[in-house]
Amino acid sequence: MTTNLIEEVGALLRKAAANAIMPSFRRLDDDEIEEKSPGQLVTVADRRAEQIIGDGLRALLPGSVVVGEEGVAEDAGQLEHLRESGPVWLVDPLDGTSNFTAGRPPFAVMVALRRDGVTRTGWILDPLTDSLLVADEHRGAYLDGAAVRLPQAGPPAADLRGALRARILPDAMRDSVGEHGDRIGALLSGRHCAAQEYRDIVTGVQHFAVFWRTLPWDHTAGVLLVEEAGGVARRFDGGRYDPADDRRGLLVAANEEIWTTVQEVLGATD
Repeated sequence: MTTNLIEEVGALLRKAAANAIMPSFRRLDDDEIEEKSPGQLVTVADRRAEQIIGDGLRALLPGSVVVGEEGVAEDAGQLEHLRESGPVWLVDPLDGTSNFTAGRPPFAVMVALRRDGVTRTGWILDPLTDSLLVADEHRGAYLDGAAVRLPQAGPPAADLRGALRARILPDAMRDSVGEHGDRIGALLSGRHCAAQEYRDIVTGVQHFAVFWRTLPWDHTAGVLLVEEAGGVARRFDGGRYDPADDRRGLLVAANEEIWTTVQEVLGATD
């Protein structure tokens, strides 16, 4: 992707954050929050941000298609666009909505561009700090313009820390974590914001994250980010993550060694 388009998308995310998200942070009225499905919240900020981002992306790349979280909530058929060969944008206008509605961080904005069924570029913006992560296929990962590269070995299992909520996993995996989880230094409960989990991995705050739900807008940009930084993001069975595949389960790690260690703790080696 051209540098100009990468920068223009970054500017668009900042525009959505400034105009739709931050004005509502800790200022939401009760009638500005809805439950779109059991346990899943949506706010006026989500919808306004998706509108701004969607309109902007279509203008930046005429003929492209936008698949946004809130648009799919209204029409699940939009997911079929993920199988198209033309340019498709995936948009999460406000990742971490439950945190946002509670008036606490983290929350983020995520966008990914796919062509020919391959993720080409991804963006993750933290609206609170105005910090932007960008990954471009075969060109690396960048945090506020500085290249990010993950170590390719270690640390030992006893020093590992990462997000793994065993209660969300199938019974067999939950039992395996209960039996073998003490091999890992710290099993964290997670930040309720997939974007933050990816940021924490590429910045070294944690070494891995285990996800059960793998909705495309939650993970497409983050998977590319980790991979371009030298990390690993795969299904529990070792298969590649494909946002058009609605299977559950995803293990993301800073390197191959860590990925294998956590996979063994999950009992997912068969």
